[in-house]
Amino acid sequence: MSGPHTFPKSSRLCSRKAIESLFGEGSRSLTAYPLRAIYKPAGDTTQVLFSVSKRHFKHAVDRNRAKRQLREAWRLHRDILLEGPVASMMQPLHIAFLWMADEPQPTDLVHRKVKNLLHRIAEEQ
Repeated sequence: MSGPHTFPKSSRLCSRKAIESLFGEGSRSLTAYPLRAIYKPAGDTTQVLFSVSKRHFKHAVDRNRAKRQLREAWRLHRDILLEGPVASMMQPLHIAFLWMADEPQPTDLVHRKVKNLLHRIAEEQ
């Protein structure tokens, strides 16, 4: 049973081959500090990856919180890409959200930045 705001395994980007392809040639990148989004047209479904480097947060608890904030922001705002008039014209994407800040950020800021990046990705498609 999946509602409109779930985040199932099928929408997570897990394939090593797909991840290497995403970070290879042909990918586009957008930045809205403290985040960077790297995206590329994909096969059948839109899938996302969230990454917070150990270089930015030494403690796992801080990395996990940042990833939790990113997942929640995606879950609530993904309809910008997946529903509505823009979605019918867009092809599925692989998207990676990378955390660039060295300090924790407020959740409302993360939500605004993810929303900003999703709008910009939709405009460029």
